[in-house]
Amino acid sequence: METAIQEALSNPEVVRVSKTDGSVHLYYRYHKGTIVGDKWLCVVVKYLDNDAFIITAYLTDKLKQGEQLWPSL
Repeated sequence: METAIQEALSNPEVVRVSKTDGSVHLYYRYHKGTIVGDKWLCVVVKYLDNDAFIITAYLTDKLKQGEQLWPSL
């Protein structure tokens, strides 16, 4: 799902800040018909002062709680 990960990062439907680590953002994009059904793809990104990197990516049924950055409420 490399292309789907790139799409989630460049054109997310929802972006939230992790409740446990403010330097971690969760990028979500909904996908129909994955191998495990209709799911949200969550790409977890850690931001540092001069760097950022993907920690993990996974499919999920629901979004984690946390401050929503995008779209702004």
